Amino acid sequence: MTQLKGVCTGAGYFSQFHYDGWNRIDEVEIAALCDTDQAKAEAIAQQFNIAKVYTDNREMLDQEQPDFVDVITPPPTHQEICQQAFDREIAVICQKPLAPTYTEAEAIVQAAQKANVRFMVHENFRFQPWHREIKMLLQQQVIGDRLHMLNLRCRMGDGWGEEAYLDRQPYFREMPKLFVYETGVHFIDVFRYLIGEISNVYAQLKTLNPVIKGEDAALMILQFANGTSGIIDANRYNESNQPNPRYTFGEILLEGNQGSIRLYADGKLTIQPLGELEREHQYQHQDRGFAGDCCHATQVHFVECMINDQPFETNGSDYLKTLQVQEAVYESAGKQLPVQI
Repeated sequence: MTQLKGVCTGAGYFSQFHYDGWNRIDEVEIAALCDTDQAKAEAIAQQFNIAKVYTDNREMLDQEQPDFVDVITPPPTHQEICQQAFDREIAVICQKPLAPTYTEAEAIVQAAQKANVRFMVHENFRFQPWHREIKMLLQQQVIGDRLHMLNLRCRMGDGWGEEAYLDRQPYFREMPKLFVYETGVHFIDVFRYLIGEISNVYAQLKTLNPVIKGEDAALMILQFANGTSGIIDANRYNESNQPNPRYTFGEILLEGNQGSIRLYADGKLTIQPLGELEREHQYQHQDRGFAGDCCHATQVHFVECMINDQPFETNGSDYLKTLQVQEAVYESAGKQLPVQI
């Protein structure tokens, strides 16, 4: 069995889902982790049985000489950390947001290409089990060969009140761009994964909670190159009626020329052919890790592609297409006009 030696940079809130995922992949050994806060790094290392801890990323890469590094740090640090790996010809899987600006994200992708180093963005929503299942159903044309509409509604309910975000990710409060940059980009990538390329965007963005700087609500109307329309109606202020709104992060309705597919907030999928009653579609999903264990699934994809020398779904050049749509959303909201991609 092929064994990949990995290291990780970052020991913040979300890193727990990465370390748990790596621990469940037999083909991977995480040999070390790095964080500028040594106490946090040591706590994570103890929790997930990682042998070595560093506070300097360059030192870790030089000492460990891994096959890959998992970058789990805030976006402003990504370009420098990725470049350190590229300089050493070490493959990278990097968390999103990829960078604070599109220009910086493009520079990271170009640097990976220049160094001829394998690079993947840890864009995990498309690896949620319901989205993989919906993709299979669409490929089987269970609701026809022509899609009319993809509609997503998301209410996270974690961004209202004076204390919004302080208990988990307090830096959200100061971000000039929040919802689309941090969460909406996931949905844009899922829409691209399910339907194809987006050709036109019209967006309205709002800040519902006055204690934060960035937008926390978005209405996006998307036109796809194949003629399908899409709507993302989402905010982090109002609440879902589900006990865990962060399981699916929303509800989806897909409509085609022969029926509809629905995703419910508890992960249930249904199919309703035209002229028939809605019926549940059985498939496997579990409330483990993060959002249907999608971090683990993302990492499994990374490992399989590394071992088999296959392209990553969310490689750098492909992910820039998602970021181009994100940029168009902000441009449209600013101009209050539709924007061509």
